[in-house]
Amino acid sequence: MFAKFFKDESGATAIEYTLLAALIGVAIIGSLETLQEAMDSTLKDASDKL
Repeated sequence: MFAKFFKDESGATAIEYTLLAALIGVAIIGSLETLQEAMDSTLKDASDKL
């Protein structure tokens, strides 16, 4: 009974995909913050020139 339980890996894939999705989410949030700073300065420069 316990051997069958420990050999069952059907839930492991779901956990791996969840962790992968979480890491991708963190990367997206980090890149958006950097992009926001770049866009702010670009739009400020364009506003000043107008």
